[in-house]
Amino acid sequence: MISIIIAVLNGQVAVEQCINSVYNQSYPNKELIIMDGGSTDGTVTRLMNNTEKIAYWESGTDEGIYNAWNKALSHARGDWICFLGADDQFWHERVLSEMFPHLMEAVAHGIQVVYGRAAMVNRKEEIIKFIGKPWEKISWLMQHGMPLPHTGLMHHRSLFNEYGLFDETFRIAADYELLLRALKNKPALYIPDCISVRWQSGGISYDNFLSAHREMKRALQKNGFNDFSWIWLAVHMRGIIRHYWRKIFNNH
Repeated sequence: MISIIIAVLNGQVAVEQCINSVYNQSYPNKELIIMDGGSTDGTVTRLMNNTEKIAYWESGTDEGIYNAWNKALSHARGDWICFLGADDQFWHERVLSEMFPHLMEAVAHGIQVVYGRAAMVNRKEEIIKFIGKPWEKISWLMQHGMPLPHTGLMHHRSLFNEYGLFDETFRIAADYELLLRALKNKPALYIPDCISVRWQSGGISYDNFLSAHREMKRALQKNGFNDFSWIWLAVHMRGIIRHYWRKIFNNH
């Protein structure tokens, strides 16, 4: 089974689209878990109206997205677990079906992380870029930043059993820190020609760019990596330039 986990707060329109993108997947052995952080905009009504599409949901205050994800994991029954943003959607209806053979390949080789590409789009639904490249090309970048698209990425349940949950002392980069923990000495599996999700630019790490980079440095320190190098500086200076360029682009 594949468990898809969504955390949402005041996202009534986007979350219903996300729910449908999961429900419409042709792969049958899936479940959807939604953690609502106490929405006041009608999100809860949307969830109530879609209960037949959701395996489990709850609404109440939480301590942020990683706290919500950690709580959701206790309800997930899948061997593979995927986290989506409330405004993300699977690229098409056969994404999970196309990923499944690769998940089985990963199990056979003891691999705990499987990913394809994510299409970053702006508010006009125009594609900005695709994120995700073969592991052998980007593995070295893990100690300089986040080269993987976390949305749509598949985590085997054993990853959480072996390395623990998301570290909630991180407010923005706990997904990066967890993958850094898990992939320090292990490979991930890249699925060629697989666009897994449509990912709208924005979100907590995008809107708090400098804070995200400070947390990435702390994640490196926690996991025994050098938190500064000329490569790190080059990567993050390029990220800063791209960040502000996209903000200009998205507003036009």
